[in-house]
Amino acid sequence: MRLSESEALRLIREGDLRELGRMALAKKRELHPKKITTFIVDRNINYTNICWVDCDFCAFYRKPKDEDAYLLSYDEIDKKIEELLEIGGTQILFQGGVHPKLKIDYYEDLVEHIHKKYPQITIHGFSAVEIAYIAKVSKLSFKEVLRRLQAKGLGSIPGAGAEILSDRVREIISPKKLTSQEWLDIHRSAHEIGMKTTATMMYGTVESDEEIVEHWRKIRELQDETGGFRAFIMWSFQPYNTKLQRDGIVTHKTSSNRYLRLLAVSRLYLDNFKNIQSSWVTQGSYIGQLALLFGANDLGSTMMEENVVKAAGAQNRMNQEEMIRLIKDVGEIPAKRNTAYEILETF
Repeated sequence: MRLSESEALRLIREGDLRELGRMALAKKRELHPKKITTFIVDRNINYTNICWVDCDFCAFYRKPKDEDAYLLSYDEIDKKIEELLEIGGTQILFQGGVHPKLKIDYYEDLVEHIHKKYPQITIHGFSAVEIAYIAKVSKLSFKEVLRRLQAKGLGSIPGAGAEILSDRVREIISPKKLTSQEWLDIHRSAHEIGMKTTATMMYGTVESDEEIVEHWRKIRELQDETGGFRAFIMWSFQPYNTKLQRDGIVTHKTSSNRYLRLLAVSRLYLDNFKNIQSSWVTQGSYIGQLALLFGANDLGSTMMEENVVKAAGAQNRMNQEEMIRLIKDVGEIPAKRNTAYEILETF
């Protein structure tokens, strides 16, 4: 029997935290009986911080005329990729602000440049928000944008921009951003052309428990339909330096208890997602490690570079050796993976 929405809601509100951990770990063991916990060596490359969307929860974006606004050159991007290759990296998470002047030709040329020069690197890039805007300014459908970028070497797209898939929440925290249905439609379009994606959730702003479960229901239904999501990644809102904090709408981070509670219930509810990632970037390495006992089977990225969450006050770092140690400490087998969750090396 699948976990229902009402049961998920009850567990969020009333479930004993330790019992939730036991239940989520048991579910994880069903899906990952070999006790392997994966991670990836990659780098976030934010090719621009210029963005017109003005999300109230973001401390990273800049206006085009701001002194510290930037658009990276090919040389700067190449240098970052070469530094990643030196430490054995296999993927770039390639995202930017939604630059008002960049159309499909820019993105095609950029993806083609990276793919031809560094064919060994997987380009996991461009959130649904970026895809939606490229489609709009280039007068193309979502699927046409994705097809054209796929033809140039785009491997997969990340789940960023989902936040909470409730339009009530989105209207408050990101009124210029795409609707929840558009986010789902872009991921469905990617899945239909054979492009895998990830699903994400950022909680801790103005959403209700019901809206959290609504978010899970929507991605579970799409996964039932397409099977195109490789993983679910959930993190807590980081309020510092954001407009939501300045306006007094959200003043504090949510607790680690809340993170582990939601993570465990997501593992139980999202029964068609094989992989769930721990968010050590927002939670810190030790709660990130504890997440492995609450349903997560992947520690995510070593994150050679991360700028967006850092701008909002979270500055946790981790290297491969630390990840291996944290995974072994909870009795699991550490394994380096690629974007497709294929094991490259175990430790």
